[in-house]
Order: sequence, then C-alpha cells, then structure tokens
Amino acid sequence: MADQLTIGLVLPDVLGTYGDDGNALVLRQRARMRGYEAEILPIKLGDAVPEDLDVYCLGGGEDTAQILAAEHLIADGGLTRAAHHGRPIFSVCAGLQVLGESFRASGRIIDGVGLIDATTVGLDHRAIGEVTTTPTKAGITAELTEPLTGFENHLGATVLGAGAEPLGRVTRGTGNCDDAAAADLPDASRQRFAEGAVQGSVIATYMHGPALARNPQLADLLLARAMNIALGDLEPLEIGVIDRLRLERLK
Repeated sequence: MADQLTIGLVLPDVLGTYGDDGNALVLRQRARMRGYEAEILPIKLGDAVPEDLDVYCLGGGEDTAQILAAEHLIADGGLTRAAHHGRPIFSVCAGLQVLGESFRASGRIIDGVGLIDATTVGLDHRAIGEVTTTPTKAGITAELTEPLTGFENHLGATVLGAGAEPLGRVTRGTGNCDDAAAADLPDASRQRFAEGAVQGSVIATYMHGPALARNPQLADLLLARAMNIALGDLEPLEIGVIDRLRLERLK
C-alpha cells in the first residue's frame, strides 16, 4: 500500500468547465485526512499523460474541448496504457463521452479513446437537474452500498455496449439515455434507467457536484483502488457537513 499518492488531473484546461476539478481535490483531502501524502498533478493539453500515476480524474467540457481532449488522449496513449495497467480512472460527463468509442460534437461523430464500450449521440432535450441512482455493483464498484447523487447537465445520449455496465440505476433524473432515445434501441430495457459506466478500471458518470464531494463512499472506493486495498480497510471519516448534504440531496 502506497504512503504517497499522485492524482492525475487530466486536461483541466479543456475539461474543467463544470467544477469537476473538485473531484481531485476531494481525493487529495480524504487521503491527507487519513495521514497519507497526496498531490495533484495537472496534465494539460500538449502534456504527456504519465501511465504510472495512482488515480486519474477527468471532467466536463463543451464540444470543441471534447474534440481537443479526444485527439490528444488518442495520440498520446498514456491514459490508455494506465487503464491497461489497472490504474483507476474517474471520468465525468464530457469525460465519459471522450473515453467511449465515439461521440457527437460540433455536428459530427468523433472517435473516442475507446476505454468504454459506449457511443454517444444526441438527446432531443437537455437532461438537467438532480439525479440519484442505486449502484449496480458492477466490476470494480462491487463494494458500493450507498445511493449515488449528483447534478446532470448534458445533451448526450450514451448507449452502453456489451463490454460496459452502468454505474447506477436511476431512481430520479434521466441518466445516460432518456425513454424516447432508449425506446428505439434493440436492448432498450438495458439502456433505460442506466447512469454512467463501469469497465475495467474506469468509472464514469454524468453526475456533477462535484460527484466525489457528494458521494464519499465512491471517493473512498477510488482511493482504495489507488492503494490496492479493500474499501473496508480505509479508516472511516466522519464529516457532518457531507452527511447533511447527502440528506438534502437524497430526499
């Protein structure tokens, strides 16, 4: 188990529109509160992505930013190698779409990084508002037991292929794909009420907030994976303000 963690904040200059940089701050603080040394390494457009960091975070952005991010990450290859090494990667909104097989941006279909078996097209109406889900416990999220909560704001309809599983099942909000978009799919029952994606070491979601501030168990799961330990081996943290926030958001 590592005593010092390096958290890769991937492309905050183009995937930093919605405050999702806060996810890296949450990971750093929760590690430090337990006595671990933890630092954030910003990796900007044009920088090589180290393949040996402990955990990686990607956030949201607009169409042009998504295209730039996808082109850079594909050409660089470092994040793909990190995923193949089993390094945990947490990706939000545009970050989810970029890590898929393809996504729609600026009126055309763009190749994604290919770490998630998913394609993103367009919704007829923007999905915006509070979203809550029940974790599916798929793959590396098997230890999650608490509901997930966040704020969605997207026009993408993300369809999961056979290689990916949802992070959660929607109990409020839209999630990856609304009923109208899902109804035309051959596997509509699987796509309806799905939120986010889990594949290999990648955990992705449409939840802003930032998501890891609103979902401390998910944050700790990523820390545990970064340290190669079980979630239950992390010392519990009692932070009253987070408990109150969750009570408000899960009503």
